[in-house]
Amino acid sequence: MTWLYGVVGLVILQRLAELVLAAHNTKRLMAEGAIEVGRRHYPLFILLHSSWLLAILLTTPAATPPHSFLLGLFVLIEIGRVWVLMSLGRFFTTRVITLPGAALVRVGPYRFVNHPNYLVVIGEIACLPLIFGNWPVALIWSLLNLALLNQRIRVENAALQPRRVA
Repeated sequence: MTWLYGVVGLVILQRLAELVLAAHNTKRLMAEGAIEVGRRHYPLFILLHSSWLLAILLTTPAATPPHSFLLGLFVLIEIGRVWVLMSLGRFFTTRVITLPGAALVRVGPYRFVNHPNYLVVIGEIACLPLIFGNWPVALIWSLLNLALLNQRIRVENAALQPRRVA
């Protein structure tokens, strides 16, 4: 096994585990009266993340050694991801789900910024391919991600606005 397959494999396992957790939380929140908004753009995120990982695997030579500093940075980004997930708790989903009347999460990184998870994802999408010197994948998928996030953040802000004033 090479570093490339090991690191990307761990990211794939992490994403799959997050999808399971998100589905569980979504089901529970919907049973409590939550609503989903922005459903149409969700498949684009699945496509973006899947194609990003596939592009890394298909366009990076398997024997490429990792850049140590960037690998360390990626580990820090993943610690940030865990912090976000722990802070959101039962409200973590991969969709835009809002529970009317529920207080917004204001702990952890949410004390400092409104969308820390998106900052983590921006870092991941840029950093992971760069660990293996694959700057074209980092650039292309970062631009695609920013375009999708522009729409997603508008949708999410609109969905959360009633809870901000409550």
